Amino acid sequence: MSLDVATVRADFPILKRLVRGKPLAYLDNAATTQKPRQVIEALVDFYERHNANVHRGVHTLSEEATNMVEASRAKTAKFIGAAKPETVIFTRNATESINLVAHAWARKFLRAGDEIVLTEMEHHSNIVPWQMLAKERGVVLKFVPVELDGTLDLEKVRATVGPKTKLFSFVAVSNALGTVNPVEAMIKIGKSVGATVLVDACQWAPHRTLDVSKWGADFVAFSAHKMLGPTGIGVLWGREDLLDAMDPFLGGGDMISRVTLEAATWNELPYKFEAGTPNIADAVAFGPALDYLSAVGLDAIRAHEDELAAKAVALLEASPSVFVLGPKDPARRSGVVSFNVAGLHPHDVGTIFDLEGVAVRVGHHCCQPLMHKLQCGGTARASFYLYNDESDVEALGRALKRTLDFFKIGAKAGVH
Repeated sequence: MSLDVATVRADFPILKRLVRGKPLAYLDNAATTQKPRQVIEALVDFYERHNANVHRGVHTLSEEATNMVEASRAKTAKFIGAAKPETVIFTRNATESINLVAHAWARKFLRAGDEIVLTEMEHHSNIVPWQMLAKERGVVLKFVPVELDGTLDLEKVRATVGPKTKLFSFVAVSNALGTVNPVEAMIKIGKSVGATVLVDACQWAPHRTLDVSKWGADFVAFSAHKMLGPTGIGVLWGREDLLDAMDPFLGGGDMISRVTLEAATWNELPYKFEAGTPNIADAVAFGPALDYLSAVGLDAIRAHEDELAAKAVALLEASPSVFVLGPKDPARRSGVVSFNVAGLHPHDVGTIFDLEGVAVRVGHHCCQPLMHKLQCGGTARASFYLYNDESDVEALGRALKRTLDFFKIGAKAGVH
């Protein structure tokens, strides 16, 4: 299936914007994606026609709102290959999803001396909760080292995961470098020692087919806003037996079955982990986002992104002043292209790029340990999605030329 990018772009109103008098080239998709008209209209429609609190209500609007949220949950389950919708927990974001596991699973089942294995390329959201747990409970954190090309060596994964490993938690695709990790092989290594496995799929779910039943992980976390959906909606999928065994993360309305002045009992899944009024409208609007991605096709999206990323890498590497980080093998790289310009801080690069209407992310990308390992304070990062086209790559080239010219780097490096 090929991707009709012109038709896709027409569905995104923001792409008609001018930024500093230039057509917007939005290349910050790893941070958050733009929303198609179908998602925006779903939000408006909910508030105009269906707005009510969910569950327990017997009036028409409440029943409609409840059904719409549960329809989105069912679509999410189907999208990720989950057998039961009730194993899909709606959170605020993937950070909350990981913290839910840290509080509701790890604090119940891990003891001092137990080991948690992470990798050096993790987002802070998959480091800090475990550091907090280690300080509180005395669990031991171990890290799979990252190679200088931004990849993981499976032999080093095997050497780090061991008989004391109770949790192996890792990112499927690096948000900072675009590295595509061998997820299934890593899950098997974790399971071979009896560890529980959590996968951060934030940069995988929007771009590649995700089948939790095939992966064999115990928990998978991702965010709606990185896959055309609204902000404020995250997903935690978990194995049903683990979710049943866990205590609630938050206490309050809707996560209870019965409350007396002396005690409380918990609601069934998924509501045990969804205390209080949820983010109803954004949960509803996530459904059309999933419909959109399914209609276009993840294989077509991935192929389109790979093509654009390859052209961007070639363009950037044509300058001797630019260094592209991450794997050299295109098969191990996603649509994320992380780079630095010699002698320049990434913020300076991003500022000049903005003058050309090019939106890139700059900084450490919430991966300070990884940046330290690679001996840089941060990078500029261009990340592609289904609505980007060759004009965005061309805009990237113009922005790079303007940056080199502005700082007179081209003349020093022999770039013309």
